[in-house]
Amino acid sequence: MISRPERFATLAARRIDLLVIGGGITGCGVARDAALRGLSVALVEKSDFASGTSSRSSRLIHGGVRYLEHGQLHLVFEASAERRHLLKLARHLVRPLAFTWPVYEGARIARWKLGAGLALYDALALFRNVKRHHRLGREQVLESEPHLRREGLRGGARYYDAATNDARLTLANAMSAAEAGATVLNHAEVTALLLDGGRVRGATVRDTLSTAVVEVDATVVVNATGPWSDDVRRLEGDRGAAVRGSKGVHIAVPRERIGNREALTLIAPTDGRVFFVLPADEHAIIGTTDTYTSSPPDDVRASHEDVQYLLGAANYFFPNAALVERDVVSAWAGIRPLISAEAGNPGAVSREHAVDTSSHGLISITGGKLTTYRVMARDVMRAVATQLGRRIGGERTKSVPLPGGEFDSIQDLIAEIARATNDVALATHLAHAYGARWRRVWVEITSPGGDERIVEDLPYTIGEVRYAVEHEMACTLGDLLMRRTHLAFETADHAVGVSGRVARAIAGLLGWDDVRRNSEMASYAAEAIRMFSIAGD
Repeated sequence: MISRPERFATLAARRIDLLVIGGGITGCGVARDAALRGLSVALVEKSDFASGTSSRSSRLIHGGVRYLEHGQLHLVFEASAERRHLLKLARHLVRPLAFTWPVYEGARIARWKLGAGLALYDALALFRNVKRHHRLGREQVLESEPHLRREGLRGGARYYDAATNDARLTLANAMSAAEAGATVLNHAEVTALLLDGGRVRGATVRDTLSTAVVEVDATVVVNATGPWSDDVRRLEGDRGAAVRGSKGVHIAVPRERIGNREALTLIAPTDGRVFFVLPADEHAIIGTTDTYTSSPPDDVRASHEDVQYLLGAANYFFPNAALVERDVVSAWAGIRPLISAEAGNPGAVSREHAVDTSSHGLISITGGKLTTYRVMARDVMRAVATQLGRRIGGERTKSVPLPGGEFDSIQDLIAEIARATNDVALATHLAHAYGARWRRVWVEITSPGGDERIVEDLPYTIGEVRYAVEHEMACTLGDLLMRRTHLAFETADHAVGVSGRVARAIAGLLGWDDVRRNSEMASYAAEAIRMFSIAGD
């Protein structure tokens, strides 16, 4: 990949077909789709790829079983098909995950209703899920999840969805777009839209890591900024509100405290809302909430009320866990960019997406979900083709694997890497993060000092963060510790304590002197507070 200054200069070098604003999963998916169709493309993101909602999800690629209650059958059908495609296109980043759904006496969703719903869920997946669901008796549920609450347990079911690394899935789309010829830049903020004859024809872009500013000349501009969509619309004079934000909070706790073996789908005893307890290596992720919020997307945080809600729900079903707030390793919040609606309950608002073209020609994509990002990109491309006024290449994202996805079996890949590294934990991590490209990272790990573990009990190494700077467009400590790795999510101090060691390891690659290195460490500490502190502390 060419250097960052060269990529930034490229933005102003020529007129391009498409400028995509926003480096979340939607924007990166649009840029990849367009580049694979042969269009000239630029993607700019004011912070880092996936730094907003796309790195703060439940880390699931799922058909949306809970959407069945609201009659959103088309969305379930669409999401189930996308889950199937992503399990093939990104075998390292999207992996099958079994869910146990226990049913208790007096539950809002009775056993017969759950069985009927899961049968429909399988049918909408055209019976091509990982496995079909099956019913479980009371003892079968407890055999699977022995730490579950026993009182009132009637039985349950097991069904299948998929887990993902949301940040790296987003990054994989950005990398694929770049490899297909797109100019891709993080830490590049759009400060103004350029109009020509009343039509949006590009944007002014500021490099947030320097003082550089360029004007990007583009035939079509796409606004794919999620919760920030209305902010971009205001740059062209639109004062309306097309997006309504719903806050989703997750917490991570030591998995040994809960004792869950797999994933669980549960119904909160206080309000009847579906939530998950998910395995994440040594941690369990509990989430999510779903409440309207007016908080600015850059400042959204979990509150004490959010955390207590999730802890209370988990403790109800796992009474021996006795979790309290000090057991929370990390708590984070993201904003779902829902299509503006009047529904009092955000959970009832459709997760469908909408593509809109303004009177000035700005194309905006709103709504949607992580799982269906590829479909969202395809629909955007239809609007782009209309704006371009010409035929464009056919869709290729359904057949071209994401970077690292060029292999057949994840277990065979882990075994191959373990033979080379003599370390099963490291092999598992490299396989899941990099797939078939693991050897590129291994070169860095085997370089002098590269095999040093950043945190003793976690698989992340100095070589890996060097690789992220040189090959994955990481520019800041937050890029490295929150999104290229999950160190910030998996350590109680959110990796602030190891930020100095990481900064020293990459300073030479980024041209940081001692003053800049200390400044970057201070900036990271502030970013960690914004991301993980609980409102009210």
